[in-house]
Amino acid sequence: MPEPLKNAYNQAFIQSLCDAVKAQYAPFDVDNFQLTIFDGQWDAKELKERMSHISKTLQQFLPPDYRQALAILKPVAANYCRFEYMFFPGFVELFGLDDYEASIEAMAFLTQYSSAEFAVRPFIKRYPERMMAQMLEWAGSDNYHIRRLATEGCRPRLPWAMALPDFKKDPQLVLKILEKLKLDDSEYVRRSVANNLNDISKDNPELLIKLAGEWHGQHPHTDRIVKHACRTLLKQGEARVLALFGFMAPEHVKVEAFELQKTVKMGETLAYSFELSAGNEPLGRLRIEYAVDFMKSNGKQARKVFKVAESDYQQSTKQVSKRYSFKPISTRKYYPGAHGLAVIVNGHELARGSFELQES
Repeated sequence: MPEPLKNAYNQAFIQSLCDAVKAQYAPFDVDNFQLTIFDGQWDAKELKERMSHISKTLQQFLPPDYRQALAILKPVAANYCRFEYMFFPGFVELFGLDDYEASIEAMAFLTQYSSAEFAVRPFIKRYPERMMAQMLEWAGSDNYHIRRLATEGCRPRLPWAMALPDFKKDPQLVLKILEKLKLDDSEYVRRSVANNLNDISKDNPELLIKLAGEWHGQHPHTDRIVKHACRTLLKQGEARVLALFGFMAPEHVKVEAFELQKTVKMGETLAYSFELSAGNEPLGRLRIEYAVDFMKSNGKQARKVFKVAESDYQQSTKQVSKRYSFKPISTRKYYPGAHGLAVIVNGHELARGSFELQES
């Protein structure tokens, strides 16, 4: 398994941070800062907890005046350009909510080196109208990092972040920003637009379906945005969205020779295969998926859909042979018991089998 990102915050990382802060602020107490960082609870902290802990510890060892502390941290932050350094915007999130002007300027600066997508959200909740006007202004920035902040920061369901329930109910203010950025020069920004729209689709599917119909066909940029934005609705088998991309009901397609391994142990891989057949016709435009009905801790199954392929198939048959790994991952916990696996074509379940997940 890859090294957890939280382990990036090791002794060498913190020492480098100390050296950079010390160069800007001579009274910085390096030894006690490190002792406070690597306290008795450090090993138990996950990624975001470690980020927050670093932000809070910086505040303890910098001048108590917020603007003075920012003046020290900003030139330090400008030396680092990776996700791990989001504790700099985190400092603004934790300690800058009462100083709107200084914090707005700081987030626009800091997001260019890591990202202020988490930090901006408490400001949206405290100053909703003022902040969304600022986000709309940021959407016109010359800097693509700042433009991305305008859309990423107001995602209704941004992972790991503070929720924005008002935008789940009514995303109209968000849509103004997305409309402004839908033809952005930066794919990084356009990808964020798509992710924001995908968030919106989970609470307001009809709104996204309507917008997808309006944006699709306008430009290659908007076509790619719409496709990525509709990924949740596509996995749900929403017929109107499938039809938008040319995936019609697969009445001419059958699943043949469906084979599914009957048992698999934790940590191993499950094998399955099948053939799609359209008789003497071409298969046509197909979106091929499979769904796993996972056993949950409550004894019930919950479905997760995975994409296999999509294309315009001119042949009349297609063989599919795949594996699913039950090796441990951080984003999903597996439970032993009865599971299911279904073959889905253009949103329609065409075959299903069951298997048993066993303890290793």
